[in-house]
Amino acid sequence: METTKKSTRKSESKASDEKIKSAYITYLLTEGRQPASIFKFCLDNGMKEEEFYNHFGSFDALERHIWKGFIDKTIARLQSDNSFNEFSTREQVLAFYFTLLEELRANRSFVLQQLCHIKRLELTPGFLKGFKESFETFFGNILNQGKGKGEVATRPYLDKRYPQLFWLHMGFILTFWKEDDSTGFEKTDAAIEKSVNLAFDLIGKGAVDAAIDFGKFLYQNKR
Repeated sequence: METTKKSTRKSESKASDEKIKSAYITYLLTEGRQPASIFKFCLDNGMKEEEFYNHFGSFDALERHIWKGFIDKTIARLQSDNSFNEFSTREQVLAFYFTLLEELRANRSFVLQQLCHIKRLELTPGFLKGFKESFETFFGNILNQGKGKGEVATRPYLDKRYPQLFWLHMGFILTFWKEDDSTGFEKTDAAIEKSVNLAFDLIGKGAVDAAIDFGKFLYQNKR
């Protein structure tokens, strides 16, 4: 009986959470700004103010929750696919970007409204804080696995920054996608594929390592 009660409460909480997010996104897209106050927002949407605070402490916290939801759903979709772990690291990164953009495409108007004034993603806006943390954790894990498989080069000092470098890459992709008006965003798909291939040419074992080794050789043998 107790289990049934807990299950019911959880279901109601989830429904209320979705109601608040949906109403907030609708307001942003129709008014182009945050509501004047949480009280007014709740009044207009037929809910008590305390109900809002049961889920979110502020509108800014709500925005962080919405964005983190995009990446959490993306990662959950990838991890539920048994074949994902069999992909090469390069294929996992490609799968991540394509799956994430599917999530963002379903909310493109909201995403564009949020990103319209963002020029440089390295200066992380508040609403992307949780998104960035999940992104770097996920990339840290798959890139470490890539090192173990010999697909990602281990480079002192630099390899620890790979997740941060891919965050800058994420900024490039979002900016490109934001401006893309091609059918089905096919230009963005091409940009993702080409830029990921270039990234793995740089972090994989190959020309860069040969250049580093040669540089070390010259330095060690200079007279």
